[in-house]
Amino acid sequence: MRPVAIVPVAGAGTRLKPYTLTTPKPLLLVAGKPILGHILDQLIVARPERVVLVVGPGSQGDRIRSFASRYRDLKVECVTQGEPRGLGHAVAQAKDAAGGAPLLIVLGDTIVLAAFEEIVSGGSKIGVREVSDPRRFGVATVRDGRIVALEEKPEHPASPWAVVGLYFIEDGPALFSSLDELTEGNRLTRGEIQLTDALQSVIRRGADLRPFPVEGWYDCGTLETLLGTNRALLDRLGKPVVRERVVVVAPVAIDPAADVAEAVIGPHVTIGPGARVRRAILRDCIVNEGATVEDILLEGSVVGEDAVVRGAHGRLDVVDPSDGAHS
Repeated sequence: MRPVAIVPVAGAGTRLKPYTLTTPKPLLLVAGKPILGHILDQLIVARPERVVLVVGPGSQGDRIRSFASRYRDLKVECVTQGEPRGLGHAVAQAKDAAGGAPLLIVLGDTIVLAAFEEIVSGGSKIGVREVSDPRRFGVATVRDGRIVALEEKPEHPASPWAVVGLYFIEDGPALFSSLDELTEGNRLTRGEIQLTDALQSVIRRGADLRPFPVEGWYDCGTLETLLGTNRALLDRLGKPVVRERVVVVAPVAIDPAADVAEAVIGPHVTIGPGARVRRAILRDCIVNEGATVEDILLEGSVVGEDAVVRGAHGRLDVVDPSDGAHS
């Protein structure tokens, strides 16, 4: 049976406000495409039966639906998480859509580079990465090649193995049963229903979960990590770009629908569709869809959708047209 992929994308993106007030976090650009675009591109190789996106209510959820509908190689279905009660609660909303299929769960706020076709074969697995300070993550304790315990953001981690947000669970109904128990008993960790707690319950019942080391794990949760992910992915995935009247310092990603001229772009710059850049020098920047950037030298900055920036020098983060022009 082919797996059903579940991608929770209902989060408010609090740490990326004010950008996420106008743009859903999964649709912010990084290394040439929206965060969600990187995730869906990876899922294609896993050949899931369907992809279930867990979206929030309202216009932001509608925008994610519209974006995902472009992926003709994937059967995409959206379900709504009506209130933010945690990652476990988000995954639980996909229960009816998933049925009895195995589950491939991919978090919508990180980009994981891994062999997806391998993770969906040969038993249940959880993606892990060794880190120096695992207290900010779910932590897996590994013994004799098996995950024997999971804990969410422990003060005193039992191992250096951070859970990276990529899970393959062969017995999907067992996970949903554990999530139902957490929900019905209102068993919260840090005020939320945690996926980690449900997986720990599955382990206690005898499930065999194996660690799956990943080759690349990129966080998109803050402005600094978004820019860091843009740099790292452009280094790995960047393609040659040639534009008339533009000096390109690779690696960069300039959308074909962007209007860029009389500029020095790069290194590590993403420019989205419909953006206009004139008489500018940009380094280590993300310019989102529809933005206008003119007469500036800009470095280490993010410009939001449809924002207008002129005449600034240094680092500047602009969200939308209400921020005004700078001169």
